[in-house]
Amino acid sequence: MTGKTTTHEFKAETKKLLDIVINSLYTERDVFVRELISNAADALEKFRHESLTHTDVFDGHLPLEIAIELDDKKNTLTITDTGIGMTGAELEHNLGTIAHSGSNTFLSQLAEAAKKDVSLIGQFGVGFYSAFMAGNIVRVQSRSWDKSEGHEWLSDGTGSFTIGEMPGLRRGTKVIIELKEDAKDYVQKWKIESIIKQYSSFVSFPIKLAGEVVNTVQALWTRNKSDIKEEEYSEFYKFIGGAVSEPMYRLHFSADAPLAINALVFVPVENFEVFGFGKVDPGVNLYCQRILIDQHSKNILPEWLRFLKGVVDSEDLPLNISRQALQDNALVAKLRKVITKRFLKHLDEEAKNDSEKYLGFWTTFGIYLKEGATSDYEFQKELGKLLRFESSKSEPGKPIALADYVLRMGSEQKEIYYINGPSRAAIEAGPYVEMFKKKDIEIIYTLEPIDDFVLSHLAEFDGKKLVSADRADLSLSKDEEETKIDETTGENERLDKDALSKLTEWMKKLLETSVSDVVVSKRLVDAPAMIVNPDGFMTSSMERVLAASRKEHGIPGMGESKKKMEINPGNPLIKKLAALHDRDESFAAEVARQIHDNAMIQAGLVVDPLAMVERNYRILSRVVEG
Repeated sequence: MTGKTTTHEFKAETKKLLDIVINSLYTERDVFVRELISNAADALEKFRHESLTHTDVFDGHLPLEIAIELDDKKNTLTITDTGIGMTGAELEHNLGTIAHSGSNTFLSQLAEAAKKDVSLIGQFGVGFYSAFMAGNIVRVQSRSWDKSEGHEWLSDGTGSFTIGEMPGLRRGTKVIIELKEDAKDYVQKWKIESIIKQYSSFVSFPIKLAGEVVNTVQALWTRNKSDIKEEEYSEFYKFIGGAVSEPMYRLHFSADAPLAINALVFVPVENFEVFGFGKVDPGVNLYCQRILIDQHSKNILPEWLRFLKGVVDSEDLPLNISRQALQDNALVAKLRKVITKRFLKHLDEEAKNDSEKYLGFWTTFGIYLKEGATSDYEFQKELGKLLRFESSKSEPGKPIALADYVLRMGSEQKEIYYINGPSRAAIEAGPYVEMFKKKDIEIIYTLEPIDDFVLSHLAEFDGKKLVSADRADLSLSKDEEETKIDETTGENERLDKDALSKLTEWMKKLLETSVSDVVVSKRLVDAPAMIVNPDGFMTSSMERVLAASRKEHGIPGMGESKKKMEINPGNPLIKKLAALHDRDESFAAEVARQIHDNAMIQAGLVVDPLAMVERNYRILSRVVEG
């Protein structure tokens, strides 16, 4: 520094700010490198803008770039840009005072809670002061593009700073940080390179470290889709997603309203959660003007889209003073809504364009969409279109969309029916689908424990209610009151009213600790009995899941709810049970209890295996004895 030198006191609020920045605001010291690179990029962008309208610019031959030099002997880190530069007056104003006075309220609140949502945050551009987290002394040498002489600003970050003339400088700004004793690792090349790659990989100007350009991957999301080659997308995905394979899907879009958004997100081919690696971190990073703001952001997409990889960049998001917390929650909510709806729309389009490929996606990532359908009401309509399940009219192993089901519905059918089971074969062998088969009504097969929760939360699709086939109030046919005669045997096809009333009353009393009621079924065709749930919401499948969850977490059971049992008056076993009750009530009770346990097992519900086996042996012994 030569020539005239002046000493200045920091404004009182700036002193407070420095103390906050150095001691409490930033959660990670590394961000000071990011902040200085960001400031350098801003200065370069300002110069590039001015040079478009001014042909005669100072040092016009200089390349627009950022250079970083490390000196382990002097223990200094230097960041240089060839941007617009600053005059002596601008150095004093920009680095000596906060941009606006009257900020004491802001500072007092910030001192109490650095991440508090304060409307003034983001108006000062004070990332520069983060240099004092790592530096004892910071020098800023700068020369403005207006050809005025250069100056040096120097401070130890305490009470004052000096500004002096410095002839011979080129256009731009050089920040020299004399590092603290505990910050010597910032003269290591690997350290600075890792910080650049984490936070500043997509800065639009070259960042040179020891003469080599570090940021070699382009910010593809800022470019026009028609100008990008497939191999560029592939390279970008592998870089941002840490992947070795090609992505399954890609969505690249821009929006101007309600927010300015540039987004580039990918669906990988692997789901690591199913491999037992635990819950994955969100894979989409938030950028603002190409600078990383929130890595693995939990704010910009719902948790159930955590499998996505990519980048979202928005210039409209106000950031707090450290760039580490989003300030306006309303804007964040808008951002999340826009991106989520756009991605779900993209999935719907892909499913229509290539249904086989979408089924591959569904097999791998469908569990996440199910999670969203049960937890996120805001996007249920969009998610409903993307759900896939097997049905009685689909090919085995080929799930269908609910929209396909609706297209096949008869004109009189008003509801979409579903039933849960451990496998397709188990469902089709069970009693719940008998009347559906007889009447040729399609029924959705839910083969995973979560599926009943998904459909019960969805509640309806395309104006049609979603109804579980094990509901007690389900009726597919009119009750056949009259007694019919089997022409081949001359016997009644079903028990008459009096016999039925007598049998159901007796069975209800016999099974009163297990069932809430025993009624005549309107939908059983062949099976003697089935268990239905009197609760229209809680299906047997959901009850099994909750019971397993309580057991896993050591939560005491609240007692299983009593079910309703329906019996088939036309089934030979039920007709013979009625006759057996008249001549041997004790043995009839054994048979009735076994029918109940069999129905419980078919519903996937728990029975006492020891009691059931002992009863089976008693029944078998009686049969063998004749």
